[in-house]
Amino acid sequence: MPQRQKLVIVGNGMAPGRMLEELLKRSPRAYDITIFNAEPRVNYDRIMLSPVLSAEKTFEDIIIHDDDWYAANDITLHKGKRVARIDRDAKVVEAEDGTAASYDRLVLATGSSPFIIPVPGHDLPGVLAYRDLDDVDAMVEAAEHGGKAVVIGGGLLGLEAAAGLQMRGMDVTVIHLMPTLMERQLDTAAGHLLRQAVEARGIKVLTEANTQSITEKDGKVAGVQIEDGRLLPADIVVMAVGIKPSSGIAKDAGLTVGRGISVDDTLCTSDPAVSAVGECVEHRGMCYGLVAPLYEMAKTLAANLAGEEASYTGSVTSTKLKVTGINLFSAGDFADAEGREEIVLRDASNGVYRRLVLEDNRIVGAVLYGDVADGAWFFDLIKRSTDISEMRDTVIFGQGFAGGTPLDPTAAVAALPDDGEICGCNGICKGTIVEAIGELGLKDVEGVRMHTKASASCGSCTGLVEQLLTLSLGDDYDPAGVPPMCGCTDLGHGDVRRLIVAKNLKTIPDVMQELEWTSSCGCAKCRPALNYYLLATWPGEYTDDNQSRFINERVHANIQKDGTYSVVPRMWGGITSADELRAIADVTDKFNVPTVKVTGGQRIDLLGIQKEDLPAVWADLNAAGLVSGHAYGKALRTVKTCVGTDWCRFGTQDSTGFGIRIEKFMWGSWTPAKVKMAVSGCPRNCSEATCKDVGVICVDSGYEIHFAGAAGLEIKGTVVLGHASTEDEALEIIVAVTQLYREQAYYLERIHKWAARVGVDTVREQIMDDVERRKALFERFCYSQKFSQIDPWAERVQGDQAHEFMPLADLTRMQAAE
Repeated sequence: MPQRQKLVIVGNGMAPGRMLEELLKRSPRAYDITIFNAEPRVNYDRIMLSPVLSAEKTFEDIIIHDDDWYAANDITLHKGKRVARIDRDAKVVEAEDGTAASYDRLVLATGSSPFIIPVPGHDLPGVLAYRDLDDVDAMVEAAEHGGKAVVIGGGLLGLEAAAGLQMRGMDVTVIHLMPTLMERQLDTAAGHLLRQAVEARGIKVLTEANTQSITEKDGKVAGVQIEDGRLLPADIVVMAVGIKPSSGIAKDAGLTVGRGISVDDTLCTSDPAVSAVGECVEHRGMCYGLVAPLYEMAKTLAANLAGEEASYTGSVTSTKLKVTGINLFSAGDFADAEGREEIVLRDASNGVYRRLVLEDNRIVGAVLYGDVADGAWFFDLIKRSTDISEMRDTVIFGQGFAGGTPLDPTAAVAALPDDGEICGCNGICKGTIVEAIGELGLKDVEGVRMHTKASASCGSCTGLVEQLLTLSLGDDYDPAGVPPMCGCTDLGHGDVRRLIVAKNLKTIPDVMQELEWTSSCGCAKCRPALNYYLLATWPGEYTDDNQSRFINERVHANIQKDGTYSVVPRMWGGITSADELRAIADVTDKFNVPTVKVTGGQRIDLLGIQKEDLPAVWADLNAAGLVSGHAYGKALRTVKTCVGTDWCRFGTQDSTGFGIRIEKFMWGSWTPAKVKMAVSGCPRNCSEATCKDVGVICVDSGYEIHFAGAAGLEIKGTVVLGHASTEDEALEIIVAVTQLYREQAYYLERIHKWAARVGVDTVREQIMDDVERRKALFERFCYSQKFSQIDPWAERVQGDQAHEFMPLADLTRMQAAE
């Protein structure tokens, strides 16, 4: 019998374990095998550590190869022996305790090490990583005493550690640097759903939270200090922020090492006698931390060790979270890019979200949340680059429906009996709705809603109601009578506003999921509208999404046709002073402002300012007491006034003082479209109040309140809303009608269009006739102003959103290549 070659393996994780299984299958007697394992145990399923931590499994349950397996295959396993050096000339491996073994072929499978953030306190007792059974044992021991745990890192491992510790009875907080959880594996929508599910389990989640330090008490960990000043008490801290290949021993042996141990397509290192496999490897610039690529490497290496020819060319990876009750799957590349399309399925009632990213009719990325049963099938389509043209219409529904005939939803509703329930919220059956459509001559969903209450609550049955209208009216039903907000939804603005309240929706991802948006992240039409609706509906609860605003509102200035910006400081009621004018003049000189223009709204406009100069311009204007004039925003812009009783012999009231009072009371409030106001001291109307959104004509008996005028693309005189005897009453009316507009109008709908849609008489009844309602509107506006009257210029001067004003790169000095 020929003498067997000696194969030494450094490391005993899942990759070398699978490699050995394949090798023994292909060539069981080819090698005399010796393994050095730094851990004092046999090979186990490392990806099942999470169920061990959560007490759903024991260590014995996750063992892959027990002692009997090694003995049966005549393999020498050195447990607890960490290799200290490799002598490549002598072809000898030596452990720290002196145990040595010579080799003909050497396989390095040293795995990876957890990345520890080098913040102060990172080496305190009680700060743990999450990589092996020793880490799990340490966490289990800590959890026996209860208390608080902070997990740093909202990726796959961090969330699994958090779930395990929570199931062990600890009070757990996850802090994550990025805006959404698992951002490398999930898109924003799925990340948001995941956060909801994690929080529903009682785990607190803090995103965009940067760890500043780990605090100490009595020689061990006491808490985590976050950069924003918050201090989170902690009995243990788990760092799960990533891994790095363990390549130190390879580097010491003189092998080529980059991010990991460099290998070619045969998994061979820079030494032909040495191969590498697993997380320690860098192949074609990629390092892998998921098990599927490691197994593919293992199979290739086993074939080559068996004398066959095999190549590893890289892997497409997929991810599943191993937390009981949370189902998610992601695979491939789901980033937006030119030429890519997406198919999105949202089933709000079942908590399902699916998104497929297509390129040239092939799936390149998939994200599934809730129902992941088709994950393997989608993954296979990605790996095979399958052309899905013929099943494109149904592929999103999964393998069971792909290529089949699309279901006819109208036929399904037609088949329902008359007592079949349509609206679960209000207990309305099909027969009731059909009868109302026929007897009352209803033509649209709004009519059905008004007379039967079907679809009037959560709105999830709106589609069924529309199908009943189609069945009853045929071509006479025009579902497009209410235009959708945008291409991402079939719902109009009114339905979206109503459902945000009815369903208690408080974030953009919530709205998109619950209302079954057909795109993953919305578009330039719907995102600004949703941002406004949420801001107006939930003041103090909803946080403004800066990225859902147009450029002028993001940078608080109006972009001009040459790319510069104009800046308009607020002048209360059109009044200014020598100090303010000097500050404006100084800014003009200092920043070489080319044009200074007096506007029609009694303001001064500085035109031609470079974007990067904006914060410095605002700092100088702020120093003189000037704040943002919101000339760029869907907000209160100006309150124009005449001189009133102060100077004019015809003035009947203090129009200037009242205009200043209105402006100081209402500035900062966001509205569906821009709002301009004016106060005239007498019917001669020098401030042109009768073409404004809201205007006041002062008369001897008090104040005549006008609204719904226009002097832009459309020219329209105001209509009289009502009369107020006192300035306080006039202010209450003006504020209340503005708040009603804020609550009812569609995004970008000016006041005169809103009034025409809902009816001037209706507005008048709600503001002038219903005093209680008017006062309630006034109070809601006052409450919202607590969160709105913040000068955005001052915030930017302090550094908020500073990236908006930094040039991406200085390209002015670049030279063309010769």
